[in-house]
Amino acid sequence: MEFFKKTPTIRFMANRRWFYGLSAIMMIATLALLLTRGLNFGIDFTGGVVLEIAYPQSADLDQAREAVAAAGFPEAQIQNFGTTRDIMVRVLPQENQDVVQVGNRIAEALRTVEPGIELRRTEVVGPQVGEELAEQGGLAMLFTFLMILIYVGFRFEKKMGLSAVLGAIHDPIVILGFFSLTQLPFDLSVLAAVLAVIGYSLNDTVVVFDRVREVFISTRKAEPAEMLDLAVNQTLSRTLMTSFATLFVVGSLYLFGGEALKGFSIAIIVGVIVGTFSSIFVAGALALDMKLKPTDLMPPVRDDKELDAIP
Repeated sequence: MEFFKKTPTIRFMANRRWFYGLSAIMMIATLALLLTRGLNFGIDFTGGVVLEIAYPQSADLDQAREAVAAAGFPEAQIQNFGTTRDIMVRVLPQENQDVVQVGNRIAEALRTVEPGIELRRTEVVGPQVGEELAEQGGLAMLFTFLMILIYVGFRFEKKMGLSAVLGAIHDPIVILGFFSLTQLPFDLSVLAAVLAVIGYSLNDTVVVFDRVREVFISTRKAEPAEMLDLAVNQTLSRTLMTSFATLFVVGSLYLFGGEALKGFSIAIIVGVIVGTFSSIFVAGALALDMKLKPTDLMPPVRDDKELDAIP
């Protein structure tokens, strides 16, 4: 199954300066947003009050969110916990707050829509826990890039490996800029989505670079830009079909997966779009500007004199 009836002949490398410019605009805008607005960290990172509430029957999360917002907690995060009859409410920390009073206010608000609820647990997630999670999340992302660097260093020639890593770094940065711009809550599920996008983008880039290596070895007399264009065009159908299929699934998750998965879904959607852009327009162009040549991908030449000297 192919997205195009015949292989396109788009000149990606000739127009790479425009794509560089677009990437630069996104990166600069992200940096400016992170410095001026920052991220709207969720309770996972900031700490807060966590309540477990049991319903006599399946909980209506939309009604619960409206009731809690009307009680003065519009930023509260509400999701199912364990079963459809149990919910977890997370409330951002406030100065000099009384945990018991916060729990009672939320419970009373929920009883206006469901009188039979039971408040089972109320606890405080301290800010030090949030700081530890933020630190561990940053280390997880750093470790991911380190492993990617090791992998592509063995899998490809160093110029292609470096361009693949730069393309993989490009995508999560743009996602951070999107969340800074929209001020959507950035929690652990979003961080997990960012890490997943890194792997998704790298997979797309590896597919393109595998074809680049095949084209370079079989077509040695063409110019590097022509061979890169040919490789990207030959994999374009596969790249677009994979991206559309992923967007269809994640879009369904966003529409029907509930409030708890919206941040995760949006991060994946943005990441798939940006990752497709980087694997098509950025990674190969960077390899070209690093002076990638067919000889870089040729197997090492054996020295016959050294072979004859072996007893």
